[in-house]
Amino acid sequence: MTLRERLRALPAFARPGLPVFDPDAGPATPHELFETWLDEAIDAGLLAPHAATLSTADAAGRVHARTLVLKDVTAQGWWFASQSSGPKGQDLAANPHAALTFFWPELGRQVKVTGSAASAGAEVSRADFLARPDASRAAGLVNRQSEPLGSRDEYVAAFTDALRAVTADPGLAAPDWTAYVLTPVSVEFWQAPDDGPHTRLLYRADAGGWSAGLLWP
Repeated sequence: MTLRERLRALPAFARPGLPVFDPDAGPATPHELFETWLDEAIDAGLLAPHAATLSTADAAGRVHARTLVLKDVTAQGWWFASQSSGPKGQDLAANPHAALTFFWPELGRQVKVTGSAASAGAEVSRADFLARPDASRAAGLVNRQSEPLGSRDEYVAAFTDALRAVTADPGLAAPDWTAYVLTPVSVEFWQAPDDGPHTRLLYRADAGGWSAGLLWP
């Protein structure tokens, strides 16, 4: 069997038993619907339901993507954090347009949040960093993300030094650590059925708040 045939034979979603989504019963804002879907993913026991793919582009339009975790959802938008000096931060400094994509295959669902990301400021960023576990703070303090690494031992030594530093000083924060908020201009909800056509509901930001409408699958 060829790779193409093997891929075609793979099931896309767990069926039967996918949730039924009625777009006509959607709330006024995408924030409310997202929190409902996220709660249902958490209650279903999905692994890392808060994980999302962040897509960014640099000044030349070259697109990059990586997986991170959601920090919060507020009226301002969807929150995540990273080093401003790393690849994600450099992209966002040159081009703030970004998208977050959440995928919950066990529920046949995905959500795409599209908009512009900006720093939430030094105070919020510092608080976010200090709330992280010591090991995560140590990794952030090393702060040489995506640079060439000569050996694993070199990183282990740097991490060990950083862990010793953050353990000794609970108030030590990485200066480039940045909390970002992605303010959406659109949020799309996609639901697969047990049998039949997919449902796509798109919220668009406008002067009056939010408008919602269906998209062709």
